[in-house]
Parts: sequence; structure tokens; C-alpha cells
Amino acid sequence: MSTTVGLISLGCAKNLIDSEVMMGHLAEAGMALTSEAELADVLIVNTCSFIDMAKQESIDAVFGAVNARGDDPERARQKIIVAGCLSQRFAKELPGIMPEVDAFIGLDQITKVAPIIENLLGKKNAAEVAKTEGPSATDDPRDYVTLKPKYVPDYTTPRFRLTPEHFAYVKIAEGCNHTCTFCIIPKIRGMHRSRTQESVVREVEALVKSGVKEINLISQDTTYFGMDQWEGERPKPNSPVNSQRGESLSTLLREINKIEGEFWVRLLYTHPAHWSDELIQTIAECDKVAKYVDIPLQHISDRMLTAMKRVTSGDYIRDLLRRMRAGIPGLGIRTTFIVGFPGETEEDFQELLEFIREFRFERAGVFQYSKEEGTRAYKMEGQLHHKTRKSRWSRAMAELQKVAGEVNQEQIGKQVRVLVEEKGVGRTEWDAPEIDGSVHVDESIPVGSFADVTISDWRGYDLVAAR
Repeated sequence: MSTTVGLISLGCAKNLIDSEVMMGHLAEAGMALTSEAELADVLIVNTCSFIDMAKQESIDAVFGAVNARGDDPERARQKIIVAGCLSQRFAKELPGIMPEVDAFIGLDQITKVAPIIENLLGKKNAAEVAKTEGPSATDDPRDYVTLKPKYVPDYTTPRFRLTPEHFAYVKIAEGCNHTCTFCIIPKIRGMHRSRTQESVVREVEALVKSGVKEINLISQDTTYFGMDQWEGERPKPNSPVNSQRGESLSTLLREINKIEGEFWVRLLYTHPAHWSDELIQTIAECDKVAKYVDIPLQHISDRMLTAMKRVTSGDYIRDLLRRMRAGIPGLGIRTTFIVGFPGETEEDFQELLEFIREFRFERAGVFQYSKEEGTRAYKMEGQLHHKTRKSRWSRAMAELQKVAGEVNQEQIGKQVRVLVEEKGVGRTEWDAPEIDGSVHVDESIPVGSFADVTISDWRGYDLVAAR
């Protein structure tokens, strides 16, 4: 009788791909997958720990599974595995905090999940799942986490996709070389390591052949793709995308653009410090690249950008955005900001509000600063009161919502292309899955197909197409 495995996947799309890789390896090993936790012999919780809210959601999910097992006699034998960012970030602490958990795995173990499960169930020799990837986090026999992860996915990696048939995420790199003072990601996922261009292109080719209409390229820093493999002088924190030095995001996009088929490719998580005129020109010239750029700016005040260690300045960002808009006709820019960062003054915040009004981003969000242990900002002076952070978040959101309404009003009467997400609901190329708005379309348009529609109205963040 085959082992039945359930999986709870939390957090971002990058984590979702890790879940898909784990499930691909489980399926390859002949294990049965279930969406009903109570039916699983083994339940994996793939956790997130980027900010406090995500961390709490992960902890609640783990203890929810532990409590459900305790309350149900039929689940008493169920094994619980904690995977992902929480187990990697708190590798040394979790085994002591969570004695009820049966195993902890990190980022380097997602391809070893099947033998680890077999070992848990007494079906495999423990020596076959020894921690060979690097130094161990602890000596606890339940703990498989190794420090300083090095894993990078490849097109040959087994994967069980959890997204709808018409769109997929493709992770082009892992880790990050930036040292933003608010961010814990480099400590969790390690240094930046790119896949080869061939590996990414072959994966995209296979996805397009299988019927995928939208490819979402993701990594911690998409614009740094290939730079870690350049020969000669090492790239700097603000080195631009430059195909003269080797594989880059520009060369990757041009190769993907050559793939036959009807699809578009979307760029997520680009760092402003690496943008270049070459990349702008590439996006403008590649018809299959969505005219949409996700570029988290975080702030515009020079004081805040310096404190956050963003290796950009306010003038640099303003100039870059003007060049992007001039160089890429029909561009939609998505960005995010952090308010309430340590030391942020009302003057800094007012500069941000004015910046939002001036540049009128097509898509944008704002986060309250989250004080994360292990980051440089955690020990900074000038930590703001939570009420101040919340107030600034509310005021910034009000400005963004006003801009969103104006942007949507401007769409009325325009013809746009949509990818139909579900019955009666589509997305434009300005709308990334699960984070942006949508378009209400005729329910007769097949799910997973492209359609040209005319916008007649809007409601909140969503548009309405004429029927």
C-alpha cells in the first residue's frame, strides 16, 4: 500500500515552486498525494517566515496540524514535517520548540523529501538520508536542515504543478546578494545562484508545449540573473544588466521570445539597482514579454533608501522610471513601499506621498515595516510606534487607491487583451496572478484562452468588459 502525503503550502510563489518540486519527487517515488490533511500518512507544512504575519501564519498551521492529530484517533500515527523558510530561518531553535514535529527539512532537502518520509515510516535506512549537503543545523535526529543552502532547481527536476493549467511560475535563480537592512531572505535562502539560460529556456519550452499561456519569471532578484556567472570582475550591488558580460536577463528574455506559441512572459521581483537601457530596449522589442514590470522601490527619500541599504537614490529612481516609461510604450509598473521604517520622519513620508501622486503607478502596494530579528534594522535606533506605522500605512494606501481609481477610469473605452483565469474573470498583461486586479468578462470565453475585450466600467481594483 502506497504512502499518502498531504501538503500545506504557505507564502510566496517562490515557496510554491518548492512545494511543487517536493510533490514532483513524491509522485515519482510512487507516493499518493491528497488535499485532505486527515487522510495523509504524512503531512508537510511548507512554511514562510518573511515577516511577522507570515511567521505567525506558519506557526499556527504547524500547531493546527499537531492539535488536529491529537484530537483525531485515526490521525494518531500521522507524521508531520515542517519545511521551508521557517525551518531554515530558525534551524537551530525549532527542534527544541516543537517536540511534537516528526521532521524538519530545509531548502536543500526538498529533493530528498521522499527518502526522508520513507525513513520516518521505517521503510528506509537512515544512512541513505544523511545530511550531506553541508553543515548541520543541530544534532537532533529529526532535523535534516543544513545551513547555507545551495540548491538550485533545473528543468529536469520533477515537479507537480499546483497552478491552473494556463499559467506557471519559473524560478530562474535562488538566494540574494543584496543586504537590505529590513530583509531576512539572504540569511534564509543564501547567496544568489542563477540557473543556466539553457535550463530556463528548456523549461519554458516544455511548459508552452503543454499549453501554458503565461510564464511568470521569479527569483529573489530577477534582474541579477546570470551576473553571478560572469567571468572577470565580480558584479557590484548596482551593476546593470549587460549582455556583453555574459548571460543576463536581457539574453534570457530574447531567447524566450523566440519560442513558438501563443503566450506571454511576465517579470516579477526586479531590483531597481540593476536596470539598464539594454533591458528597457529588450522588453520593448520582445512582443511576448508582457509590458508589465514588478520593481519594488521601498521608498523615495534618500535618507530612507540609505538606511534600507537599497543602493539607489531618489534621483536615480525618478530618472529610471522616466526612461522606462519613455522606452516601453504601454508599460504598467507595479511597485511596493515600506512605511514606518526606523528613523522615518514625517518629511520623509510626505516625500513618498508626493512621489506616489507624481508617478501614478498602475499597480502598487504598501507594507508597514516589520521588525525582524536577525536583520540590521532590528537593532536600529528610531523604531516608530505601531500606531504611527499604521497611520502612515493608511494614508499611503488612500493615495494608492485614489491613483488606482484614476488609472482604471482611463481604461474605459480601451480594447485590452486578457487571459481568462476562470469563468467570467480575466487578467490583462498589467495584472499578475494572485496579486493584482482582474477583468470581468463574458462567461462564454473559454478559461485559459486569450481574448480582446473593450473596457466599459470599473469596480474597486477590477475592470469590467463590455458584453
